[in-house]
Amino acid sequence: MRKLTHAVLLFAYLFLGLSIAALTFRAGLGIAVATTAVLATFATLLALHVGMTALFAVVHLKRELSAIREAHHLLADALESTQGALGDLATAMESGALSRTEELSSEVKMLEGLIQQMSDSLDARLSETPVHTAPDSFEGRRARQSHALIETVREALIENRVDLYLQPIVTLPQRRTTFYESFTRLRDVSGRIMMPAEYLSIAEGEGLVGAIDNLLLFRCAQIVRRLAREDRRIGVFCNVSLASLGDESFFPQFLDFLSENRDLKDALIFELGQATFDARGAVEARNMAKLADLGFRFSLDKVQTLDLDFADLQRSDVKFLKIGADLMIEQLMDAEAGHGLSRLKDIRAEDYVPLTRRYGLEVIAEKVESERQIVDILDLDVSLGQGHLFGEPRAIKDAVLAETDPPAEFLRATLQGTERRRRTA
Repeated sequence: MRKLTHAVLLFAYLFLGLSIAALTFRAGLGIAVATTAVLATFATLLALHVGMTALFAVVHLKRELSAIREAHHLLADALESTQGALGDLATAMESGALSRTEELSSEVKMLEGLIQQMSDSLDARLSETPVHTAPDSFEGRRARQSHALIETVREALIENRVDLYLQPIVTLPQRRTTFYESFTRLRDVSGRIMMPAEYLSIAEGEGLVGAIDNLLLFRCAQIVRRLAREDRRIGVFCNVSLASLGDESFFPQFLDFLSENRDLKDALIFELGQATFDARGAVEARNMAKLADLGFRFSLDKVQTLDLDFADLQRSDVKFLKIGADLMIEQLMDAEAGHGLSRLKDIRAEDYVPLTRRYGLEVIAEKVESERQIVDILDLDVSLGQGHLFGEPRAIKDAVLAETDPPAEFLRATLQGTERRRRTA
């Protein structure tokens, strides 16, 4: 109880005692009896007050002890729960770290194998250089330029100077981006961008196209995996060459990589040209089927004629047709005039795209450069478009590229080991 409460009660006890004494004195019992009555009353009430105060203190103490015990039990339960959560977190982190390490290890091994393959191809070509070629002759200068350029390409790939450019593919007429087409570009040691036309002609003569294509395809898939984590609604078209599809050394490893990243099936669309598709053999067709079994889709670009075998494209799991806007308008107008398409005689221009959809093929009008083309392709019921009118290819941020790479020290040590084995072999 508060001090003020005690003082009030004591005053009340005293007042009650005096009242009893006054009544006793009036009754004629004398001052002694009245004084005794005051003291007895006050002592009795004081004793009751002390007893009640002690009782209230005991009850309050018991309540506090009960509350402390309950709080202690709650704290113990919370600590036990926290320790369990920390244990689960540590297990998950350890499992995730092991998984990430294994993932990086397998990817670095694959990258190591690809670089080794390119190094072997380069060494083979260097060893075939005629020893009697005069250094100042045309052949000698050409050989030195060729070897210097290929060495620059090789260093760009080893040092991971690979950029990914993305060009939007939009819905029509809304012009909302739903896909991107990817373009890989290499940079030399000075940072200058090397266009494919600059080195592919020499790489073809040196037998390095397959190795370069494999490396670029693998890097593209790695980067798309990183982009897919941010927005899985966006699909990226990634070029695949006939050399990559038919490489019996590279493709099984690449297939294993995609099997471990099967969630990319909606984000990664493999694209090959019409000439490449027509030139595929049994091995390439079988490997395309394996990709399709994992859920990946294909796109056909560099289309030269609209006179296509839709049933064959459907059997090969091709889902997209990229056709130049001008080529599509021109050939469909010719077909409507009664010539130009042997498989689709007498077809009306506006029926071509709906017909492709019956075979599960979606037409993308590419190389769209003007609003006039938009009007024409909308009349043909085309729902997807690509071209500089909608956006030019742009390099994605270096930070995104960096996040797709294995740890620099791990990769550097692995590649240095590859170089040592190559030199001592």
